[in-house]
Amino acid sequence: MLTIRLKRMGAKKVPFYRVVVQDSRRAPSSRPIEEVGTYDPLQKPALVKLDRTRIDAWIAKGAKASETLRSLLKKTPAQV
Repeated sequence: MLTIRLKRMGAKKVPFYRVVVQDSRRAPSSRPIEEVGTYDPLQKPALVKLDRTRIDAWIAKGAKASETLRSLLKKTPAQV
């Protein structure tokens, strides 16, 4: 099953996240299928860059979004 989730990057106490599409049966540190955005919680306000068209396409193909990603999708406005 495919999941769309956050992959933690960055140094200790300096988190930076990539939004990736990944097989849920693989290790979290394994290579993702596609990177569809970034999230930087340390900037004020938090910097969220999401490719909504690619995320919607993956969800249409059956991928499930994680709880954290669903909350980010609700907070960020849809780009037209």
